[in-house]
Amino acid sequence: MFDLPSIRRALANRQPQSTPVDGRQAAVAVVLRERGADLDMLFIKRAERAGDPWSGHMAFPGGHREASDVDLCAAAVRETHEEIGLDLSSAPMLGELPQQHRVDARGGILVAPFVFEIAGDPTLTCNHEVAAATWMPLAPMHRGDNHARAAGSHNGFRLDRDCFVWGMTYRMVQTLFEILDPDYQRVLD
Repeated sequence: MFDLPSIRRALANRQPQSTPVDGRQAAVAVVLRERGADLDMLFIKRAERAGDPWSGHMAFPGGHREASDVDLCAAAVRETHEEIGLDLSSAPMLGELPQQHRVDARGGILVAPFVFEIAGDPTLTCNHEVAAATWMPLAPMHRGDNHARAAGSHNGFRLDRDCFVWGMTYRMVQTLFEILDPDYQRVLD
């Protein structure tokens, strides 16, 4: 259903978002690759760490913007290289998805997702922040084949969540599908 040319077209018309100057900022890389007739998306499983609100979660590679980062896209490129050894500095950046905002005990944080395409099957080397990196085909996620509900708790709150990915990462995936497929209906909300 999806291919890189159609994704390039869909994201080319989107306007970049302006980023507020104060507050914490982070960026993630939504990395896509063609594998035969399939299109895959790269996810990481974050390492289990006490005090990390995203400990053990499936996510996109990325992290906080540092003073040395020219912009949020540069933060996504730097963090992806640091976390899994994938150099996106020469990879085509297809566009930016809508920014996500989250409030936690330390205040608010803005997360900007940038969509990249790569070729081939690069070797990924996880650092101490990442337990694993995995490629998932886009089509089954779009169809909802791997959607499920799981009950649990987080920071003392009981919640139901969407699995394989949930929370902010889930919203980013769903937003991408909404941009690519105008008839798309979120599988779980």
